[in-house]
Amino acid sequence: MSRAVRAPFPPDRRGVVSFPGGATRAGSAAWAAEAGGRAGRAVTRTIADDPLGGTVRRTVLPSGLRVLTEAIPTMRSVSFGIWVAVGSRDETGTQSGAAHFLEHLLFKGTRKRSALEISSAIEAVGGETNAFTTKEYTCYYARVLDEDLPLAIDVMCDLVADSVLEPADVETERGVILEEIAMHDDEPGDEVHDLFSRAVYGDHPLGRLISGTEETVTPMSRRQIQSFYRRRYTAPQIVVAAAGNLDHAAVVKLVRQALRGSPLDTEKAEPASPRAATPAVRTRPATTLVESKETEQAHLILGCPGIDRTDERRFALGVLNNVLGGGMSSRLFQEIREQRGLAYSVYSYASQYADTGIFAVYAGCAPGKVDEVLDLTRAELARVAAGGLTAAEVARGKGMSKGSFVLGLEDTGSRMSRLAKGELLYGDLMPVDDLLARVDAVTVDDVNALAAELLGREMSLAVVGPFTRTDFPTR
Repeated sequence: MSRAVRAPFPPDRRGVVSFPGGATRAGSAAWAAEAGGRAGRAVTRTIADDPLGGTVRRTVLPSGLRVLTEAIPTMRSVSFGIWVAVGSRDETGTQSGAAHFLEHLLFKGTRKRSALEISSAIEAVGGETNAFTTKEYTCYYARVLDEDLPLAIDVMCDLVADSVLEPADVETERGVILEEIAMHDDEPGDEVHDLFSRAVYGDHPLGRLISGTEETVTPMSRRQIQSFYRRRYTAPQIVVAAAGNLDHAAVVKLVRQALRGSPLDTEKAEPASPRAATPAVRTRPATTLVESKETEQAHLILGCPGIDRTDERRFALGVLNNVLGGGMSSRLFQEIREQRGLAYSVYSYASQYADTGIFAVYAGCAPGKVDEVLDLTRAELARVAAGGLTAAEVARGKGMSKGSFVLGLEDTGSRMSRLAKGELLYGDLMPVDDLLARVDAVTVDDVNALAAELLGREMSLAVVGPFTRTDFPTR
């Protein structure tokens, strides 16, 4: 039913950076200030009437909960999501895995519905539900036919707002999560991403597993999870988003009805601002971590701290990432796979948080080819840091950024996600044309200045495979 999202960009993304859009922090502050002065009433505004999308509207309920919709009359489906500004980085050490544990439990039953009734209600109309936990937020979503949206809203609001967390369900899901952790340990291609996060962030929450570990999940009590639930899942921290064939006013009315009398039906409050970037996250000095396993393939990540998601250079980073390792035409793919046949999968990726980020290169190869792959990767990073990219490469990288973003808007799920991420992470939604213009405005000098700074840093290395730490001397 649910899954923890660990790798910032899974392999199928091919390393292409996405742009959910959003304002700078100053713009976010102005957005939040506009919300003030309500007298216990919902406030609605039209955000966009985009020629490349539908009409986007935003309503702030008196409780501080926000509802955003994008009406797309040509669709026959709707994606509906409830996004909570709580992730694994909000946990203490002993709470590690609580957000993910809770995500599992919310599907297990409410005062109105059993776990079977939750799943069967949506499946009976051909819909689907799921959820995922990240380091900074948790999402619960459903995709249904437009005529079944009232059902989806009622079911999803019920499970997020009013789960009972029965003791027996806690024990059942504890076993499920421990099996999930064990399964993850058997997937070195995923495990290496977690190992690299630990190499960069150490004991900081961003360096921990989203799922927690056997040592933290096993003793976690129902009382701990219940406390985390009621303290963290509050109306000001929640964004409801929907995209498809819908009417905004009807969605707002249905959400208010579904939440009436629940713990999220609270007194007047202001929406929470996007996550603050204080204090600055301290990263570890460059290091090498090796997880020794008898695997058929070695998995390695080489990278460094990057930039946060509100950094104005994020558009230049997207271009740099595309050219370096974002597709079959990228430098790393051509050099390591196409010309030399050293790896099946090789890509670069950027992961960005409120106050920090990562830039890295992943490769999976035969253990005997690790040294050659690392040497070629380091040489390519040094070459780009010193010489930059050409104008033709920058133009291609910009085209990749724009194309992947626009093509990603062709389903209701990605549109729903864009609404929620813009509101939750930035406090604003950048119009599609504005975002494309920001990519177009990136210059060769912008990209090369960032490349010189970023790729010239000392690199950390994470390796999962049949090695020991002594196999990778400090360089």
